[in-house]
Amino acid sequence: MSDRQEPAIGIITISDRASHGDYADRSGPAVEAYLGEVIDRPWRAVRRIVPDDEQEMRAALVALCDNEACSLVITTGGTGPGPRDVTPEVTADVCEKLLPGFGEHMRAVSVEAVPTAILSRQTAGVRGRTLVVNLPGSPKAIAACLDAVFPAVADCLDVIGATPLSTNDRRFKSRSCHRGEA
Repeated sequence: MSDRQEPAIGIITISDRASHGDYADRSGPAVEAYLGEVIDRPWRAVRRIVPDDEQEMRAALVALCDNEACSLVITTGGTGPGPRDVTPEVTADVCEKLLPGFGEHMRAVSVEAVPTAILSRQTAGVRGRTLVVNLPGSPKAIAACLDAVFPAVADCLDVIGATPLSTNDRRFKSRSCHRGEA
């Protein structure tokens, strides 16, 4: 894919209450704001809010990966130990390859600030030319988790043949996120 193509990035908020309008989604906008700060080229957000429902999550992930051709899909929510928290399982179902190091690293960083972060089960995987990354639903955790893995996110997009991303230096100290340019 051409470096000049504007990448689409899917953002899926997984929440029963936000999807039913019981409260405003705060985590999806937090993801979008983070990306706006760190990506130094034009990109477009493709947003979805779905309930903690396996069928609706699966449909949203498949649509963003296959129909919208998103290079990256970030989910927020559904990663805890509760009975309706099934985001990692649905991610595993739709992805061809899992990348458990993403979740391991995010938990390692998060647990230093919040001891209960060890309960989070986020993961990542690849579907075709799309990287799917699960984040916790807490807006406070989003920046810390993305800071921990974002250089690897952009590198992975390059490896899988997705539209590449590069970052500005506000968080990553002049580090390009293109493979081989660090």
